[in-house]
Amino acid sequence: MTQKHDDTHLTETCISTTRVFDGQLMKVHQDRVRLPNGAESVREYTVHPGAVMVLPILPDGRYVMERQFRYPLHQVFLEFPAGKIDPGEDLEATAHRELLEETGYRAETLEYLTTIHPVISYSTEKIALFVGRGLTLHERHLDDNEFLDVVLVEPSELLRQIRAGEVTDVKTIIAALWMEQFSPA
Repeated sequence: MTQKHDDTHLTETCISTTRVFDGQLMKVHQDRVRLPNGAESVREYTVHPGAVMVLPILPDGRYVMERQFRYPLHQVFLEFPAGKIDPGEDLEATAHRELLEETGYRAETLEYLTTIHPVISYSTEKIALFVGRGLTLHERHLDDNEFLDVVLVEPSELLRQIRAGEVTDVKTIIAALWMEQFSPA
């Protein structure tokens, strides 16, 4: 049984909020907050609509992955297919849509693993992680501004790359390690 904690002595309270940036994907807020000791401070954070990620597994055990340039870090990353949740869209629908759009694969089944918060210090982003099985290949439909290569990777090779520091995408690392630790052999 999980122990219940009284965390009221840690809680910060919003006094006022200002949207300082209103982008297509993210909004940036600056809040004035009251700290637990009564003092005031400022908190800045991005508001993100949330996302899903799919770890697609082929019948032979290989993972369907992507190599994609990520502008903020100016490099190509190896990662599992993922994408943002559209307004009103449920998590599984997003997962199915993103998997097909980016890789061309459809999953017969999706298994929910967990939800992660990749950067709790400055973002509201949460990512629901799924495993996709029973894959069939169809035509992919990349967004007009999306460029990526689909690659097939052995789980052992992905784990080697993670251990070597060659794969650093947090959602990909968590999903791969989750599968290594918790999936049936």
